[in-house]
Amino acid sequence: MPNRFKTLRGVRARMNSIAQCVPLALALALALAMARPAQAQDVRFERVAEGVYAHIGDTGGRTTANQGLNANIGLVLTPGGAVLIDSGATARSAQRIQDAVRRITPLQVKWVINTGGQDHRWLGNGWFKAQGAQLIAHASAEADMRNRGNDHLEGLRAALGDGVAGTVPTLPDRWVANADERLDLGGTIFEFKHRGGAHTPGDMVVWLPQSRVLFSGDVIYVDRLLGVIPVSQTKPWLATFAEIERLTPERVVPGHGRVTDLKTAQSDTRDYLVALRSHMKKAVDNGQDISAAVKDFDVRRWQHLLNAAELMPGNASRTYLELERE
Repeated sequence: MPNRFKTLRGVRARMNSIAQCVPLALALALALAMARPAQAQDVRFERVAEGVYAHIGDTGGRTTANQGLNANIGLVLTPGGAVLIDSGATARSAQRIQDAVRRITPLQVKWVINTGGQDHRWLGNGWFKAQGAQLIAHASAEADMRNRGNDHLEGLRAALGDGVAGTVPTLPDRWVANADERLDLGGTIFEFKHRGGAHTPGDMVVWLPQSRVLFSGDVIYVDRLLGVIPVSQTKPWLATFAEIERLTPERVVPGHGRVTDLKTAQSDTRDYLVALRSHMKKAVDNGQDISAAVKDFDVRRWQHLLNAAELMPGNASRTYLELERE
């Protein structure tokens, strides 16, 4: 018997039992509630190192259940307060992030670092600013945030409906201007590395030298294929990855996918970008048509990654166009 018929039969049985002692309308409401799936997925921080935590988001798309939070979020506890790395995609997801923080620590979130300009990196800023947090990002993210913030919000509204209620694109208070910046936040050293952007122009990595943990933002993807979007630049992306290799982190919290090591990050992110750029450079130099170049790219090594089939053609064509401009 199909599962839906079994479910309906079970609901009817529960309704008959309930109806013996309550009115039918109330019985129907209760039965439907019992049959209704959970509406939201938990935000849960897992320990990465002493005082360092990560929430591993969905590797799939933005849904009402995850409130657009299909990315990883970081949390660092310092003597002077909690530091959040990325703020979620909506005010509601930001509230769920804060609730998850409170399950870990009574410390107030005093700083929020945005690792880039993608929606789930910063559209929760308004919630945390209202709680008194200072917002920090690289200066190269400002134009991207201004240009795409409302577009992000409209895209989320199409996916989440009224789940975006209360979400207002809120820019950071403090812009990191240098390629390398070192800040003392609450008595803990945070180092920021920016090499010209990656998935978005403002992408920077957050390095914790004391614990040798690196939060990569959207510079590193594992378990799912990275996305080359119109604002992406693969050349500085690889330059940023080279800086990560120089740091030799012990643990990497990628932008998407499970907490990992440098070897896996190299395989799932660096090697794909190197192969893609190499192939498309030859195609451009030889005058090969873009459609033929996309078709000829050998995708087999990365086909196992989530979203590979959907993303590879767009990644290849945009990289071809980037190589044409270089």
